[in-house]
Amino acid sequence: MRFELFIATRYLRAKRRQAFIGIITGISIVGVAAGVASLIVALAINNGFRQDLQERLIGSTSHVSLLRVADDGIQNWPPLLDRLSKQPHVVAAAPAIFEQVLISRGPRARGAVLKGMIPADERRVGDLLNTIKEGSAAALEEATPEPEKDHVGTAASAVQGAPAIEDSPDSLAGVHARIAAMPPIILGKDMADNLGATVGSVVLVTSPQGELTPFGMVPKYSRFRVAGIFNSGFYDYDSSWAFTRLSDAQRLFGLGDLISVIEFKVDDIDRADVVARQLEDAAGKGFMTTNWKEQNKALFHALNMERLVTYITTGLIVFVAALNILISLIMMVMEKTKDIAVLMSMGTRKSQVRNIFIAQGVLIGVIGTAIGLLLGYVISYAGSRYHIISLSPEVYSIDYVPFAPRLMDGILVALGAIGISFVATLYPSWSAGRTLPAEALRYE
Repeated sequence: MRFELFIATRYLRAKRRQAFIGIITGISIVGVAAGVASLIVALAINNGFRQDLQERLIGSTSHVSLLRVADDGIQNWPPLLDRLSKQPHVVAAAPAIFEQVLISRGPRARGAVLKGMIPADERRVGDLLNTIKEGSAAALEEATPEPEKDHVGTAASAVQGAPAIEDSPDSLAGVHARIAAMPPIILGKDMADNLGATVGSVVLVTSPQGELTPFGMVPKYSRFRVAGIFNSGFYDYDSSWAFTRLSDAQRLFGLGDLISVIEFKVDDIDRADVVARQLEDAAGKGFMTTNWKEQNKALFHALNMERLVTYITTGLIVFVAALNILISLIMMVMEKTKDIAVLMSMGTRKSQVRNIFIAQGVLIGVIGTAIGLLLGYVISYAGSRYHIISLSPEVYSIDYVPFAPRLMDGILVALGAIGISFVATLYPSWSAGRTLPAEALRYE
């Protein structure tokens, strides 16, 4: 190919009488570069969203969760937890309670997921307690005095009763002592902002699982002291999750010593579904498991569909550039008909003539691909380092566009772009190989 490549590069660099062909060639290079750069950036964004969401989801929640099929809670859970924590591939296990509650402070209220847990165990299966930015989780581990008895009443009276402690006529020291005796709670940053709560504030937690009274079923509520505020950067957690001690959650919901779930962390997140089935079999009849893949199946399926659509739509740019290569080579063959005839009359074979134009088209594709790869990776690197594009966390769960360029994506995109460029050269090179020297030089 040294002879064919030499002629092809001369054709690309030579000053032509028809400058229009050179303009089309330049547009072809720009088109390939734009298509490749767009694909690299789009795939980097897709990978960034996937990695960011996966890291936050897996870091914030457990890999596998064990629940009762009948949803009546797990009784006598300590020996079960101890036995299952020794199963293969299980790194850590922790008991927990999840319940929907209403958290209010004065006239402000928010629906929330209240998680009762043991802090030492929770840190082994998740990282949310490690994201506390104000206050600390130490209060969840301390042996605080028994909280005051819960008052049962309607939701309206509960909300009105929330600020009563702060406005009590008791001495200031007495008010502080009563607040310090309340069970602690950790709120997400966005929830705390919406409630106007800070560390040390008193909030009212109302459980929909009420108690039966002579007046019927009424909600049960309890006052909690805000001991800390976490900021995971994941809006779904920061706006709707709260943590308290397992014993306080059991008391609020009237569960006794029941828990609702046992959470597990495994050594290989990609095999979480396999480990989940093993844990389900080991737990015995009446139990079921879920894992992070099942819980977020719809989200990652949407990301896969987005990736496929990105390939198709952005790949059309490369396809248009390939059409420009096709047009450029066809016009080149028409312009160089006499040159081709001279080469063939001097002994150049038809295959060599075809290879000249194949090499020319592939060179255009290679140059455009190289420029596109360089441009795409520079943009992706800048985006990943400086977070240049901000987002609304209420909509996208994160506050910036994450970029995560991968080497394998660049290889696949480069092969695809060069492959399309090669296909675009087949017809012009075949047409050039069919040139008849005698016909082309008859009137010369």
